[in-house]
Amino acid sequence: MPSYRAPVEDTLFLLNDVLAIHRYDNLPGFSEASPDVVEAVLNEGGKLASEILAPLNLSGDQEGCTRREDGSVATPKGFKAAYDAYAAGGWMGLSVPEEFGGQGLPHVLNTAIQEFGSGANLALSMYPGLTQGAVAALLVHGSQEQKSTYLPKMVEGAWTGTMNLTEPHCGTDLGLLKTKAVPNGDGSYSLTGTKIFISAGEHDLAENIVHLVIARIEGAPSGTKGISLFVVPKFLVNEDGSLGERNAVSCGSLEHKMGIHGNATCVMNYDGAKGWLVGEENRGLNAMFVMMNEARLAVGVQGLGQSEVAYQNAVAYARERLQGRALTGAKAPDKVADPIIVHPDVRRTLMQIRAFNEAGRALILWTALNSDIAHRSQDAGQRQAAEHMLGLMTPVVKGVLTDRGFANAVEAQQMFGGHGYVEEWGMSQFVRDARIAMIYEGANGIQAMDLIGRKLPKDGGRAMMVFLTEVQTYIKDHGEDEAMQPFVAPLQPALNDLQAAVMWLMQNAFSKPDNAGAGATDLMHLLGNVVLGYMWARIAKAALAKKAEGAETERMEAKLVLGRFFMERMLPETSLRLARIRAGAETTMALPAEAF
Repeated sequence: MPSYRAPVEDTLFLLNDVLAIHRYDNLPGFSEASPDVVEAVLNEGGKLASEILAPLNLSGDQEGCTRREDGSVATPKGFKAAYDAYAAGGWMGLSVPEEFGGQGLPHVLNTAIQEFGSGANLALSMYPGLTQGAVAALLVHGSQEQKSTYLPKMVEGAWTGTMNLTEPHCGTDLGLLKTKAVPNGDGSYSLTGTKIFISAGEHDLAENIVHLVIARIEGAPSGTKGISLFVVPKFLVNEDGSLGERNAVSCGSLEHKMGIHGNATCVMNYDGAKGWLVGEENRGLNAMFVMMNEARLAVGVQGLGQSEVAYQNAVAYARERLQGRALTGAKAPDKVADPIIVHPDVRRTLMQIRAFNEAGRALILWTALNSDIAHRSQDAGQRQAAEHMLGLMTPVVKGVLTDRGFANAVEAQQMFGGHGYVEEWGMSQFVRDARIAMIYEGANGIQAMDLIGRKLPKDGGRAMMVFLTEVQTYIKDHGEDEAMQPFVAPLQPALNDLQAAVMWLMQNAFSKPDNAGAGATDLMHLLGNVVLGYMWARIAKAALAKKAEGAETERMEAKLVLGRFFMERMLPETSLRLARIRAGAETTMALPAEAF
């Protein structure tokens, strides 16, 4: 049976030594996040993930969710008790303001807990994860009445939340949506339409489900300019906060999916359901994008979580599986064969996954820290710089971490040989579960187009310039440090590749937009590789410092070896990406559609 151990020690190292979050004690919530509090939160969150969520992962996948004849949905055995433990621990409101029942701690801590949950049990962790996204949207765009009505119960975990965008004919192009909203004359609206692929749309974990739904008010402009956002509860809420009558929203069916079987992915029918406008009329995407951006970052965390749990199980198997002898002579002469971890290609595979995981974890925490700064800092310049970095990194976190997370799950499965293809070992579940992260919240090709079409040119390319300057400054500041040479010297040509790619696109994409489309995914991964390389340089700096202090010498040395491996064998991929970008779109677009 597969197992999972939350990477608490590595996360503490990143927060305390690499990112040094204590530097931000002047920001709201950070002064409460003392080293002792951070360690206690991560230890308890890791225990919840490893001991309560993880044991239900395989059984939840095998059992799946069941829709009853009355439209209600039963989650797998044990999910309700595990969800209750999650809610009772206050994890839902870890970074939510205290006025709504949260703890007000930094979002970066919540991100770490999200990774633990995603690695332990992706399907189950999605229920609270979606709720947190809905809470974020209501915090920013909800009226005071909506906040006081819904947020305390959602933060408590008594109610959950969802996001309803996709329709049968309409995926990414939301301007095509048909769900309509008709004013009732009392401030509410009547919503009619069908939404598909709605994660956690109906279940038995909470007493109410708060749906955030985009729809078009009668007479609204066509396209995305006429979209509004509504809050539509499963049960209407009385003035005293108690639950009233059932709303006209129901689960028509459950999707039969490749993975995340323990999460109820629903077709939701709105048959004149009562809802209330969130934010301004016809400006629903502004409000929904708060939740979507939260979700995109959370999905990147899911990609990392699946990569981590797949790696842990692959390593455990590689240490025990006996097959062949080491090329340099027997390493276990007392046994019939050596464990496969002695073989260079097995090690190459495992090192690639682990090197990605550790840098990817640094990336998600760094991005979450920028989110905290952007939302909590009183310094306008600091806030703007963080917003630039957050915007630039959102498609990278979502696209790169989920592409690589899935690929790593497949590579980890390969370590098991034929056993990896057998369900009881659990590796196929990691592959199946990881696959959805590349698709939902905007398929990864869309993330790449968002990067190249919106994030790169925004404000005259300021965000990219800020990033390039930050990395170049880091290289310069540590260029004379001999111990840092293996980590900063390879970073310079990679950064040059990124600059060259951006320059080529500036010169060739505006006159020929297909060049941008053809090179978008390569640019996203090129930038992602440079960011991961930058994270490894920062990790190495912190590891060298701890090693010099005589602290955790063996663990720090392992990090330095991993960092060198990344710089030598993974970072040079930037030159391949640059060559692809410079190839342009000519051959990509040359064939007529009928020739495919």
